[in-house]
Parts: sequence; C-alpha cells; structure tokens
Amino acid sequence: MEEEPARPAAPAEPTAPEGHPPPETPASVEEAGTTRPRGRTTLLIGAATVLGLVAGACAGVLVQADREPTKLPPLSQTALAPSTGKAPKPLPADQDRQVRTEGDLRDLLLKKPRGAEEADWLKGSEGWMDLAGYAGTFGNPPGAYEALLRSEFRRAAVTAWEVDEAYTVEIRLIQYRQEEVLGATEANAESQYFATDVASEYFVAGDGDGDGDGVGGGDWSIPGTGDGRVFVRAEPERGLDGSQFPYRAEAHARRGDIAVEIWVSGAKRIDKKMILGLAQRQMERL
Repeated sequence: MEEEPARPAAPAEPTAPEGHPPPETPASVEEAGTTRPRGRTTLLIGAATVLGLVAGACAGVLVQADREPTKLPPLSQTALAPSTGKAPKPLPADQDRQVRTEGDLRDLLLKKPRGAEEADWLKGSEGWMDLAGYAGTFGNPPGAYEALLRSEFRRAAVTAWEVDEAYTVEIRLIQYRQEEVLGATEANAESQYFATDVASEYFVAGDGDGDGDGVGGGDWSIPGTGDGRVFVRAEPERGLDGSQFPYRAEAHARRGDIAVEIWVSGAKRIDKKMILGLAQRQMERL
C-alpha cells in the first residue's frame, strides 16, 4: 500500500517576541454585557405621571357624581312691577297699530265715495288679491311671483271704483311678514324707482307747466310719510291714446309691514291735489 501523504501541520499560535508582553483585552469590551440601558428611568417617571393624572381625573368624576346637582336659574323672568305708581294700561284697539294691521286688512282701505261705482273686475274677489293675482299685475308675472316669495309676501287687500266716467281709482295694501327681510320697505323703493324711470318720459319733475298746481305733471312727497311720493304724468300713457282713461297717476308709500299703492286713471290729466288727498287719507287709516 502506498503511504498517505503527510498533512500540513496546523499553524502555531503566534507568540510574542521576546521582551514584549501580550496585549491586554480592554476592560470596556469585557464589561459591555453588564452596562444598564439609557432612558429607562425617564420612561418610568413619565408613565407614573400619566397614571397619576388619570387617577386624579377619575377621582374627581366620582366625587362630582356623588354630589347633589346644582339648580339652574329659570330661563324666563316674571314681569317686574314698576317701582312707583301703577303699570300703564294697554293701548285701546283703535290706537294700537299692531292690532289694526293684524285684523281684517280690508277694513283699513279707504271707503268708496258716494256716487262712485265699484269696479267691475273687483266683484267676486271679496276685496282680496292672492299672490298669483298680485304677481299678474307686473310685466313679468313669473319673475314677480318668485320675487314676492323672497320678499315674504303675506297678503294683499284691494279696492277700486269709478267716478262719473271721469277717472278710476285702485288702492292696494300689500302686507309682508318681514321676518328676515324688510319687504314693505323694499317694495316701496322699487315701486318709486320704476315710477320715476317710466314717468321721466312724460313729465319734468316738480311741475310741468311751472304754475305749481301739478297739472303739468311731476312728483311730490306725501306729507307725514317720510318717503312716500305721488307721480303725475302730463302726457297720455303710451298706447292708450284712444282709451277712455289714457292719463295716469300713482302714489307709493309704506307704514310698518304694509306697502301702499294708489293708481288713478283719468280721461284728462290727473290733478296733483286729488291724488295727494287720496294718499294722505289712506295713510291716516294705517
């Protein structure tokens, strides 16, 4: 048999040269396994603080739960008696405007004068004009219907008559709810705006013939109303030259939640004094 070749010998451990001792192992390496992790103490303190807060809150809730509930003061307060003397008496119905306007609105309309005839179209209406009927008096009824809804239209009372085949009168009282918008104020302002815009084609503001009697047309304030005005046109309404009543005049005012409209059509120019008198008497009833 052939002999197995000799295996190489394992390398011998290195030996320090003579006169040089072997290097020592650092103490930090030997003790690394025994060092305490950093941050552990901070976590323990934070957890204890949170637990203390939670425990305190729970204890407070338990204490409050065992106590009697505190009574709250009443939301409404009884009427306070006057310090001296007797309380004032409520206004009578004929002096309390709110009582008047909450009643039958038709009772506040001017009465038909003696000798005048009630307008034919008014018969059967019982003196009322509903939302659709009032919107129909505008040039654009669908748009007017929506605008009246936004303005919080409530109701409208109307009366009309004819005098000696000389002129006709129509008076409307339009009441608004005025819960979110000032419907009567806005309606009065818009009516006067359109009256001024249309009437500017028919008269010179103030007095058309310069004699101060209003026969020539113009616009004037209604005494006692603040912002009420009448408008009288000096020329016949366009397109009505051949009609029985081609001349027009109108008045617009307001009081509280009611807007007032007065329309007069005549066979000749409307007298300023006549429509001003109508407007003043109607406003006095409100």
